[in-house]
Amino acid sequence: MLTVDFDRLAVQKGNVVLDAGCGLGRHSIEFMRRGASVFCMDLDIGSLLKTRYTLASMKQSGGSPEGASFVTHVGDALNLPFKTGTFDRIICSEVMEHVDDDFKACSELARVLKTNGRIAITVPTFFSEIIYDTLTYEYFTSPGGHVRKYFPSELAEIMRKNGLEVYAVGFKHSFHTIWWIIRCVVGLNNAEHPMTKGYHKFLTLGLFSKFMRKAELFVNYFFPKSVVIYAWKK
Repeated sequence: MLTVDFDRLAVQKGNVVLDAGCGLGRHSIEFMRRGASVFCMDLDIGSLLKTRYTLASMKQSGGSPEGASFVTHVGDALNLPFKTGTFDRIICSEVMEHVDDDFKACSELARVLKTNGRIAITVPTFFSEIIYDTLTYEYFTSPGGHVRKYFPSELAEIMRKNGLEVYAVGFKHSFHTIWWIIRCVVGLNNAEHPMTKGYHKFLTLGLFSKFMRKAELFVNYFFPKSVVIYAWKK
């Protein structure tokens, strides 16, 4: 389930790329499939271990082209452990809404991106966050949760002030907007509730259904879960 459109990001074989806040590695996997050398960075060691296992298995089974490689790296978005101008492409997906200083985080991402390199930053939409916040106080008060809501123009302005020129905007995951509404109603951590389990099965089926993927593309125009802003470094 990719949030970023890799064609719009213009990922090429041989690119050196950063998946900042990789989680379980969904974007790192696609980077590998396209022949990139990917640095998978996250603060959560458990997620990094799972990502490393997935990518190692993928490489061993021949699921990535020759030359593709990966490194897992513990790192903080506010102080990236990389040299200036290291990466051709960067993805920072669903991270900025968690960090205390989003301007500094964006500055660090821009610093490690090469001149003329491209970046995609994704955050939840303001509309969806308002709904969840209205339905339950837990959404914004849970440890490690979100600390801010974004209008796309606000995030784009932060990117511009850090030398990143926006060239495209996309919206994704409308079906997940419903998923989070259900969780807010029945309990964020109530994974065994029949509504939660039933809708999770629906989402899983959607990963393998061309019809459902096309239907979601249409519904994304009305209530998307995430906004994606694409930019290049001047």
